[in-house]
Amino acid sequence: MNNKIIGIVLIVTGIALIIWGYNIYDAIGSQLSRSLSGDISIKAWVGMIGGAIAFLAGVSKIK
Repeated sequence: MNNKIIGIVLIVTGIALIIWGYNIYDAIGSQLSRSLSGDISIKAWVGMIGGAIAFLAGVSKIK
């Protein structure tokens, strides 16, 4: 029971982080920075990759 609750929390947190990271990635300032230098913001990477890891950890906890 306790692992399922932790898993659900990790899944929800992971989805929220993925959305947050994508919003940063798609922001106008980030688009301008990517077009000028080609670099992607560290915040966007952390949000998307951290969210994916949290999501996968949550799915593994539920099983």
